Amino acid sequence: MPDSPSRRERFPIARKLLRFAGRARQNWLQRHRNSFNFAIHMMGIPLALAGVVLLFVVDWPWGTGALVLGYFFQWLGHQVEGNDVGELIPLKRLLGMPVVAIVPVRNTDGS
Repeated sequence: MPDSPSRRERFPIARKLLRFAGRARQNWLQRHRNSFNFAIHMMGIPLALAGVVLLFVVDWPWGTGALVLGYFFQWLGHQVEGNDVGELIPLKRLLGMPVVAIVPVRNTDGS
């Protein structure tokens, strides 16, 4: 009887997706190190997603308002952190504009 494939061999796509998700999570965490930025994203992301849903459920001003407010919270967090909003980075690169994806860590001694 031939050996059955190991779990690892049976799910190569799942492994690749998990590796991609792990890298994406690490990148996201690096771009949101400031506690204010992180916290305001925890409000802004659900609010923006709710806005998309609201566009299909209630009058459009409510959905649009939630979407805009959610993105405003995230933009505000990135202003405090000092880096660019992720959705704008590809556009800025395409236009040849300077991009700040991840702010360098500063030492506590001011250097």
